[in-house]
Amino acid sequence: MSTRVPILRGRTFPWSMRAWRLVERNIYVYRREWLLIVSGFFEPVFYLFSIGVGLNHLVGSLEVAGRSVPYTAFVAPGLLATAAMNGALMDATFNLFFKLKISKTYDAVLATPLGPGDVALGELIWSVLRGTLYASCFLLVMAATGTATSWWALLCIPSAVLMGAAFGAVGMSLTTFMRSWQDFDLVSLALMPMFLFSATFYPITVYPGWLQGVVKATPLYQGVLLSRSAALGDLHANLLVPALYLFVMLVGGLTVATARMRRLVLS
Repeated sequence: MSTRVPILRGRTFPWSMRAWRLVERNIYVYRREWLLIVSGFFEPVFYLFSIGVGLNHLVGSLEVAGRSVPYTAFVAPGLLATAAMNGALMDATFNLFFKLKISKTYDAVLATPLGPGDVALGELIWSVLRGTLYASCFLLVMAATGTATSWWALLCIPSAVLMGAAFGAVGMSLTTFMRSWQDFDLVSLALMPMFLFSATFYPITVYPGWLQGVVKATPLYQGVLLSRSAALGDLHANLLVPALYLFVMLVGGLTVATARMRRLVLS
């Protein structure tokens, strides 16, 4: 006899416990569609080998935090942050929209003791898990290629968790306002320049002063800064600023997503 049914009986379990039931549901779904998970990991790896390794022979080393590091070691942490962002956004945007507007998955979910808040938190946890998986696998690639130059690089994983949570929460909240698939063109329009101008491939000092201010205001730059500082062992109190920036994104995005989910699925 299955032991999973009694878990959902009644509303005595805490919010976080009920949210994990939705995570469990996603795990069962993706057991047969694991290629969809794996495929999203390769894009930043291709960037690492094509741009990072290729340009490394032309650029050589860069001065970062008072020491010289190979160009590949400079680029790799930024791509790790990008991997965490992409992994989280994949489920928090396209997949969430499909469940919400096309398959009406949450209509069935809400027939269980789960509420809109549980749905929002459960989908956020799943998005963070996917983003963290991408970042962890990318860190293994960095270690295998020698671009992870210090054990401090392990701290890239906590920064990836925060990155995934922040982008996942904001992505969920924005998706609840989407009316059709065409609206996602706006997401791509925002992500592409943010990716190219996030100081992933070049030091921020190469940009004009006014553009540096714009770049520093973007959320991906905050994640790149955290990831690169961790990978290079350049830890200092100023890193609390990007961490707080991403935490505010997480709280604000989850609050809006929960309110919107409640309005959409219960109306």
